[in-house]
Amino acid sequence: MDDNKVPELEVMVSAVDQNTTTLAAAMNLQCDAIIVNQCNEFAYSEYTYRTHLIRCFHCDERGVGKSRNITITHAKADIILFSDEDILYREGYKDDVLKEFAAHPEADMILFNIKQSEGRETYYNKNYGRVRWYNYGRYPAYSIAVRRDKLLRSGVTFSQLFGGGARYSNGEDSLFLKQCLDKKIRIYRTNVTLGKEIQRKSTWFEGYTDKFFYDRGVLYHYLYGFMALAFGFRFIYKNRGQMVKDKTFAQCFKIFAKGVRNAEK
Repeated sequence: MDDNKVPELEVMVSAVDQNTTTLAAAMNLQCDAIIVNQCNEFAYSEYTYRTHLIRCFHCDERGVGKSRNITITHAKADIILFSDEDILYREGYKDDVLKEFAAHPEADMILFNIKQSEGRETYYNKNYGRVRWYNYGRYPAYSIAVRRDKLLRSGVTFSQLFGGGARYSNGEDSLFLKQCLDKKIRIYRTNVTLGKEIQRKSTWFEGYTDKFFYDRGVLYHYLYGFMALAFGFRFIYKNRGQMVKDKTFAQCFKIFAKGVRNAEK
């Protein structure tokens, strides 16, 4: 590969029951993209939007992990940026991503800011820095841009057990980042903002139900191993004002612990 070549960028969009012919405009895409639209048919289509190729894979199946893995399989660019159907990019985001990777050759993966909708805020990067085992768990998949070659060489893919449309509610993004760290992929965060999340109903969150705490217990087993109970206790206690309403703290933690124990079997 020519070292002087300007890296290409593709956006990897996971969508459900969307009109793919208008989605590129709705998201303000400014580079090539792959859209995996989970719907009621298997089909392929493509079109050009603002001179960029938009490849659409229509799949009669569910699961965001499966969707993201399909995008990885068909990606061609040097750098890929994961995304969802409800992300609206600002003008110039493509150049910002490419410039950030060019300025930081030490980074295999960079986690960018996307302004999250009200009530769903989990992170905001104030500076550039390294992401490690103790601070990776709050990043959504749509913050992730990665050098495709590094990802393919690692063999890391998204879990199909976790996330919207899967058995367990969410967490496929955190598991993905954990596996990347385990495989020595060098992950950094940046304060560069690429766009914003459009408000919509969550595809998985239905309140702080028994399933929420149980699924979180299963997830924490895979994320933190023998430290799962300690991290879970801290998580529930820290957010007790929001989470502990219909149940006591002890009841919430008991359900969480059951998820941890069952995941160990």
